[in-house]
Amino acid sequence: MSLFCLQQGPSWKEVLVYQCLCFVFNRGLPGKKCGNIIVKAEEMGNCRESVMMQFCGNKLDKKDFFGKSDPFLVFYRCNEDGTFTTCHKTEVVKNTLNPVWQAFKIPVRALCNGDYDRTIKIECYDWDRDGSHDFIGEFSTSYRELSRGQSQFNVYEVSVCVCVTLLSFLVDIEVTFLDYIKGGHSFLYLALLFHYCTLLLLSHYRTCFPGNPTQPTSLHYMSPYQMNAYAMAMKAVGEIIQDYDSDKMFPALGFGAKLPPDGRVSHEFALNGNPQNPYCAGVDGVMEAYYQSLKSVCLYGPTNFSPVINHVARYAASVKDGSQYFILLIITDGVISDMAQTKESIVNASCHPMSIIIIGVGPAEFDAMIELDGDEVRISSKGRYAERDIVQFVPFRDYTDRTGNHILSMARLAKDVLAEIPDQFLSYMRIRGIKPSPAPPPYTPPGHPLQTQI
Repeated sequence: MSLFCLQQGPSWKEVLVYQCLCFVFNRGLPGKKCGNIIVKAEEMGNCRESVMMQFCGNKLDKKDFFGKSDPFLVFYRCNEDGTFTTCHKTEVVKNTLNPVWQAFKIPVRALCNGDYDRTIKIECYDWDRDGSHDFIGEFSTSYRELSRGQSQFNVYEVSVCVCVTLLSFLVDIEVTFLDYIKGGHSFLYLALLFHYCTLLLLSHYRTCFPGNPTQPTSLHYMSPYQMNAYAMAMKAVGEIIQDYDSDKMFPALGFGAKLPPDGRVSHEFALNGNPQNPYCAGVDGVMEAYYQSLKSVCLYGPTNFSPVINHVARYAASVKDGSQYFILLIITDGVISDMAQTKESIVNASCHPMSIIIIGVGPAEFDAMIELDGDEVRISSKGRYAERDIVQFVPFRDYTDRTGNHILSMARLAKDVLAEIPDQFLSYMRIRGIKPSPAPPPYTPPGHPLQTQI
């Protein structure tokens, strides 16, 4: 029998596991009786509290022949039908009868589903390598009892003369991405950056190719029938993020081109041709500047990311109160030429209110950009790790709809590209201890008195 506890809707992984189990149990395997699968569900309460708790043990039983015990605690939430579901396990404290477990944070909805009087069962075990953990004892309590904090009420006897004591209990209200938006915290969509160099990857070297935008072989090809990959990526992401910017004026930069009139190579130039005022009106203004710049610049390499990351980081570093959050969108088709400098720039930028979205277009290999994404291994430079994950990379080719439905491609791309932004935003606010501002009062039209309910 399997028990699924689905909170706030199932993830795609949970759905996949469930479908696989249904296939096995319902259709069966030839010649075998596979049994039944039971799915139990409970509506989760709308509770936004989290609690930080810490426990210690005193004179626990000695369970190991050599040594003392390796104790840990298991917390169970009581369900509506009287069954129990594991909701937390502490770490194992080795070789002691008087453990002090690390403080841990858990949502109240996971602990008791917002029901302060619901039973919480806690079991104490001695850890064994083979998994046959020795039972030391158990006790029951409730959120309401635990909320009394460290006192005589929260010293629990798990067996004769063996106690587990609550050392601390601290309640925190979980704030959400929407709380900050309601409080006036805004996204300053600071820069849309286009890499202009179209690359031919040869056997042992890379050559810069002009990539004439009037030729269908160029990734910047301006077709009269549809947008190129650069424009599609910019429009898909930009049209969503622009709603979080009050004035919708976006500086748009390009990198990897020779500029008129002298042909100097630049990795940080204004798409609209005005370095003193690179701002464009809305996403449509950015697209117009992009198309116009293709007619005047000469595409050129190499692919240097660090100048543009440092450019945005300088602006982000000047905002300390969390009132603005900067999102840098980089659209590129090349392999990074300044990998070491780029990693250093990202590590430095990770302590500022900013995120970096990288969209790779074209057939190139993007191994370096996957490394910058940092989902599996936190990015580091010169022995220093990034304070938090701020990079999200996606290859555009993975979102190309085979039926040619570009609207669907753009929707799927925008969804995945922006998936990590709320968590990255919240991680910065939590690290800095910045709380959302109070939401402004609802707007009352002139001449309409404010009505209150008594």
